[in-house]
Amino acid sequence: MKPLGWVALAASLLWCGAGAARSAAEYPLTLVASAEAKTGATTVTTMLTIRVDRLMNEGNRSRATDALKFGGYPKFLPALRALPAIGSVEFEKRKVEFRYSRETQEGTGRRLVLVADRPLFFFSTDTARNRAGYELTIVELTLDDQNAGTGRLLGAARVKPAPDEGVVVDDFATAPVQLTVRKASGK
Repeated sequence: MKPLGWVALAASLLWCGAGAARSAAEYPLTLVASAEAKTGATTVTTMLTIRVDRLMNEGNRSRATDALKFGGYPKFLPALRALPAIGSVEFEKRKVEFRYSRETQEGTGRRLVLVADRPLFFFSTDTARNRAGYELTIVELTLDDQNAGTGRLLGAARVKPAPDEGVVVDDFATAPVQLTVRKASGK
């Protein structure tokens, strides 16, 4: 092989290795999670399914985060709703589609943030609580290399810009639902 061929091969291998480091999981991915919500003296448990067909591409992520960074939540919501669906979360007969994702490495595992453009539920005993503006469902997971882990689900929330160019929870209408991922399957 000519010297230039070796350089091209080495660059190709480095590029492929960088891609593998960015996304530790294989997609599509289906996670089954135990969900537990508490409000007052009441505890509700159920199983839910989180499906991620693919992570969003960098262009769409930049479009969404720029809308949030420069226009706030009111500009983020329509920008998010214009993006293609990349997965969903569902339980019983309720389902919302994810349009935002961000996966980052954390120690030996990874953190996965998923945002849907509609609320999945309002779980609150406070009937006076205003539901306006809480139009997102957010799932935050910390997963190991076997896709097991824990996290939380916010069934009605708002976001704000994160320092690392992502999104973070700004406020939520109801208490977070604690998640324990017990089962995962690919493709």
